[in-house]
Amino acid sequence: MTDSVSRETHTLSETPSAPAVAGADPKRGARAVTATRTVEETSETVSETLTETTDTVALTGGTGDTCVGGAVADAAAPSAAGNPPRRAHRVLTAALGFARHNVVLLVAFAAALVTTFLVPPDQTYLSYIDFSTLSCLFSTLAVVAALRHIRFFTVLAERIVALTGSLRACMLALTYITFIGSMLIANDMALLTFLPLSCYVLTSTGEERHMAFAFILQNAAANLGGMLTPFGNPQNLYLYGYFRIPTGAFTLTMLPPFLVAMAIITVLCFVFFPREPIRVRERPSAPLPRVRTGVYLGVFLLVILSVFRLLPYYAALAAVVLTLLIADRRAFRDVDYPLLLTFVCFFIFSGNMVRIPAVGHFFSSLLSRNALLVSMLSCQVISNVPTAILLAGFAPHWRPLLLGVNIGGVGTLISSMASLITLRTYLHANPGGAGRYLLRFTWVNALFLAVLFGVCTLQLHLL
Repeated sequence: MTDSVSRETHTLSETPSAPAVAGADPKRGARAVTATRTVEETSETVSETLTETTDTVALTGGTGDTCVGGAVADAAAPSAAGNPPRRAHRVLTAALGFARHNVVLLVAFAAALVTTFLVPPDQTYLSYIDFSTLSCLFSTLAVVAALRHIRFFTVLAERIVALTGSLRACMLALTYITFIGSMLIANDMALLTFLPLSCYVLTSTGEERHMAFAFILQNAAANLGGMLTPFGNPQNLYLYGYFRIPTGAFTLTMLPPFLVAMAIITVLCFVFFPREPIRVRERPSAPLPRVRTGVYLGVFLLVILSVFRLLPYYAALAAVVLTLLIADRRAFRDVDYPLLLTFVCFFIFSGNMVRIPAVGHFFSSLLSRNALLVSMLSCQVISNVPTAILLAGFAPHWRPLLLGVNIGGVGTLISSMASLITLRTYLHANPGGAGRYLLRFTWVNALFLAVLFGVCTLQLHLL
């Protein structure tokens, strides 16, 4: 294009001026000279513009929207193709960003990968994966995303703030809701439901600095609140059926640590959260769309019914997928897929640990000495559900094991799978805050673990 304009300019420049042509008008000659100069200036401008554009496309790797015609694209292509370091830098930056935001997933993947060398992959691996749990997690995350899109949690947070009035009362209410909710809909479902609510309350009132302790206490409430009922968490349901524990004996055994845990949570709420008035900083939200709210809550109820095994989990999953395909497809993009992959990796890790003979023999010898301590410590390494499955066949009595796998749900980050949900939710709202959160998480959970271990030890001695 530049050469074409230059040739046109050259042709005009060689044209005889108007006075030299017989019978020519001097004014026409002046206009011709002016036109020639104009074309020359235009040619230079176009040439400079094309050169700058070519350089820009080359710097951006030829992928931007600044391409002007095929000539520029052709000119930019060699520069873009000849710049692999820049593309490599972008890939490395993206990889580091993913690693920074998915530390737990990478740790879980590494742990699962190591155990595959001890237990080679086979058909049994499929039995590790709890598809019901993954289905409930996915369905809940998707419905929560859809509810967030219609400002459901924002409106609910405004009403809770209006009813409580102070930060301490608000956090007590949210923690108790999680505590009681875990007894009814299991610990992971309670966290998936009520953590977003706490997040909205704290952000809308400008109290984000309290989010770490709020989430930590809700996490403890979810893990410990479910200990009172057989269906409050998966390990209870398994042991309840494995040992055929009478319901009355089950409840009486778990009642003392349940009450102590509730008291500790209440005291810590008074310690961590001041009694200062709070109010929503923004103007009240518009009313919720009634139809969508009703539909979303309806499919969420189906998910809860699947947790109680009153409805097949695949039926609830199908209802959620079909509803959101029609009403809100964006919700699928907001699902925390790395969290689901983290659960898969931990399922593989714990499943392989159970199949290692040396691990089984080791725990069997220790259970005869102190089943409560061994089961509690095992939860810190392989989580509470795998511990219950692993040790049930070696435990001489059900009470120490039942107490151990329940109080063992607090402690390390992997002592309970539900803790991973809390961490992921916190990091989503506070990117880069993993270090501070884990430090606070560790000492608060160590306090719970020490006190509850003392209570359960005294309880077993008195029985």
